[in-house]
Amino acid sequence: MKRELRLGIMGGTFDPIHYGHLVTAEAVRDEFKLDKVIFVPAGNPPHKVKRKVTDKKHRYLMTILATITNPFFEVSSIEIEREGYTYTIDTIKEFKKLYGDETLFYFITGADAVLEILTWKNADELLRLCYFVAATRPGIEGNKIDQELDKIRNLYGNVIYKVTVPSLAISSTDIRERVAKGRPIKYLLPEPVERYIQKYGLYKEDDSI
Repeated sequence: MKRELRLGIMGGTFDPIHYGHLVTAEAVRDEFKLDKVIFVPAGNPPHKVKRKVTDKKHRYLMTILATITNPFFEVSSIEIEREGYTYTIDTIKEFKKLYGDETLFYFITGADAVLEILTWKNADELLRLCYFVAATRPGIEGNKIDQELDKIRNLYGNVIYKVTVPSLAISSTDIRERVAKGRPIKYLLPEPVERYIQKYGLYKEDDSI
């Protein structure tokens, strides 16, 4: 009997994408035996309205450059092509139409985002459409995350998991600040992405917020 297709959905601003994102995606792919992980750069994320977000075409192309060597990784333009704010619930519904209701979806996010997941648009419906994988990283309070996971499981069942990934304390915010200050970013992200940032002059002082 053929098993269901298992797809990971790695959503994020990816401004820029870095090794922390890639290590997390690969760890989750292995842990849950996913057939592939689809990276979905956010188009117009409502939670980022307080800062300037780099043009979505740049973020999309950087994500392609970062993932191209992994045969299990793909990049989707599904959100950057959507008008208005982009919400996870709409993205999952579109993937359901593309791959069918029998496909199992695992939405990969940072463990810190779990603390706010019940405030996401149509969270009740969303938690019934896909599984969630909360990836831990340095600086996150473990007990607080576990309490929130238990709260969600009590409401919706075993639909959310926590996965510990290698401790890479890398963040897009830090990379943007480093570029703005003229500090090195080598070994924090794939070299093609580093060259792309340099070529197009992204994250210079005038663009940093």
